[in-house]
This record gives sequence, C-alpha cells and structure tokens, in this order.
Amino acid sequence: MKPQMRTIDQIYEHFKTADPATALTKTAIRRLVTTGAIHSVKIGAKYLVSVEAVEDYLSNAGKAS
Repeated sequence: MKPQMRTIDQIYEHFKTADPATALTKTAIRRLVTTGAIHSVKIGAKYLVSVEAVEDYLSNAGKAS
C-alpha cells in the first residue's frame, strides 16, 4: 500500500476530523517531525508526513522499544 503523504497542516486536520477533542496540535506534530521521531520527507519548505507513521507513533507512544 502506498503511504498517504500529507503536510503537517493536513495531518493535523486528519486527526482533528477523526477526533474533534484531540489534544494533538500542529506544533506537537512539527516537533515530532523536526526531531526525527516521525519519518518525513522535506520538499522545499514543507515536510511531507505519512498518516500511517503518525498513527504508528501514537499507538506505540510510551511503550518500551
């Protein structure tokens, strides 16, 4: 399956639509991307992030590696 690549703003909107009460913010997503916690691709000034990568990160957050 091809990854669903989105900008940080689009990733935020995806999660906000799925859960309007989410505590996930654009700043939090941006921080995860820029620190390398979530894999991304930078094209020009924009980062493209896989929806699945964010979902995987969130579902495994707090678990020992």
